[in-house]
Amino acid sequence: MSDIKKTDSKKTILKILKYIKRHIPLVVISILLAAVIVFLTLYIPILIGNAVDVLLGGKGNVDFDVLFEIMIKIGIVMGTTALAQWVMNTINNHITYHVVEDIRNDAMKKIQILPLSFLDTQSTGDVVSRVVSDVDTFADGLLMGFTQLFTGALTILGTLGFMLRTSPIVTIVVVVITPLSFFVAKFIATHTHDYFKNQSVVRAEQTALIDEMVGNQKIVKMFSREEAVKEQFDEINERLHDSSLKAVFYSSLVNPSTRFVNALVYAGVAVVGGFFAIKGWGSSGAAALTVGELTAFLSYANQYTKPFNEISGVITELQNAIVCASRIFELIEKEPQLPDAESAKALTKPEGKVSLREVDFRYVPDKPLIKNFNLDVKPGQRIAIVGPTGCGKTTVINLLMRFYDVDEGNISVDGTDIRDLTRKSLRSNIGMVLQETWLKAGTIKENICMGKPDATDEEIIAAAKAAHSHSFIKRLPNGYDTLIGEDGGMLSQGQKQLLCITRVMLCLPQILILDEATSSIDTRTEIRIQKAFAKMMQGRTSFIVAHRLSTIKEADVILVMRDGNIVEQGNHESLLAKGGFYAELYNSQFAI
Repeated sequence: MSDIKKTDSKKTILKILKYIKRHIPLVVISILLAAVIVFLTLYIPILIGNAVDVLLGGKGNVDFDVLFEIMIKIGIVMGTTALAQWVMNTINNHITYHVVEDIRNDAMKKIQILPLSFLDTQSTGDVVSRVVSDVDTFADGLLMGFTQLFTGALTILGTLGFMLRTSPIVTIVVVVITPLSFFVAKFIATHTHDYFKNQSVVRAEQTALIDEMVGNQKIVKMFSREEAVKEQFDEINERLHDSSLKAVFYSSLVNPSTRFVNALVYAGVAVVGGFFAIKGWGSSGAAALTVGELTAFLSYANQYTKPFNEISGVITELQNAIVCASRIFELIEKEPQLPDAESAKALTKPEGKVSLREVDFRYVPDKPLIKNFNLDVKPGQRIAIVGPTGCGKTTVINLLMRFYDVDEGNISVDGTDIRDLTRKSLRSNIGMVLQETWLKAGTIKENICMGKPDATDEEIIAAAKAAHSHSFIKRLPNGYDTLIGEDGGMLSQGQKQLLCITRVMLCLPQILILDEATSSIDTRTEIRIQKAFAKMMQGRTSFIVAHRLSTIKEADVILVMRDGNIVEQGNHESLLAKGGFYAELYNSQFAI
């Protein structure tokens, strides 16, 4: 299991590096600035040590000119270091947030081309959590890595160089004690990965529940599920608390543990270096260690161990960042829907001839839904599809729209297999009104003209009048410029559905699909809408899915479906006269 985790982490790191490669010039500049910062930071203790020696060496006659010159150098070095630090942080921020932007863009692009079979079975909250929370956590870890990892590694190498130049023997003391930090960091890193991974998973579960409950609060209240939802939330929250607490516990061990090692190093340098200074010993025949050099050395010992403390913290954060990155990459690498064929052509001005030949389809591999389905629709025909719940009515619509592709057989429009047409052109030539309304956050006008963004105000108003939505829109606070939320906000279900009908009225494509399009509208308005539909459907191929059979009496052909098959076919009168399954369904709706 440990080897698998290491392999997965390496793969994730390689994927991250591919995004960072796009910013290689800035990464190089950042490393060079880190080197400059480290060098200048390590040069300051030398200047301070020189100042100490000037103060102690003067024995009452301090050379203030030399001291002043040293102080000016210290000021210049500190100012330059601060400027370099600011530039480096700016560059690191630029790299990090451009990498994050690229990852989010790739995630959104992938969501747009993922098959509906994935989105239908995936929690919305989990997808949102990956694109938002996980990417933010990854950004924090990456920024910390850029900011502290470079400077930390260079500080360790730089201080070793300066210490070796001053006293190799005392440097050995530092190097011998320091490996303890590596053991501490490794121990913590191996224990935090699983906890941070579990934290991300549970956080996504919590986001999914919140998203679901907020979006369906009316249903929660209607069924008095407030307490049950709260209990479910508390249970998830408790698991998140436990996993977060364990992750934080192990990560919090970093600071005290590495500080303890740092204290050991500092104490070792102070004892050995002080002994050398008191005895007047140098190292390897060198001159005796001065008090100023000891001061500088103690500063180096402190600076040498400090990066180990920071790097240990960075490793913990990077573990969390890598876990979150792996989750977003898992989404980005999901198998997309089959792309349009290279030879796919655009569907333009279709006549509306639709044909289904020996179509088989199943959502679940071992559970066939539609079997050997055949249908020929002439241009301008109105086809009603009826049948009991779960018989495959909406599935036929999903196949016509290519939300799903057939397993066997083919569907053609004007004699061309829809798999040989671009999805965009196919869907732009089909107008669809569903029982489930969908509105986006924005104005009424923006929602109406989604399919025709360049529509004029006159066209929008004409479509609204045809759909009988103009009167209620005019009564809204700002008319067509009234802002609504993503679920329609204060609008009733019927008003939302009228807006969806208006949207189709505006575009008027050659093929129409009406899936329970008037289910949420009052009877009086429905009669008026049906008249508008009748006018709209003239000369257009129309598919009408309906449970209320009174709404499809005027259809040219009624398809009666059962268990994925067409069991009856004809017009309203002929099917009633036949006295079969359709007559049974129709009469059951008007039985006393």
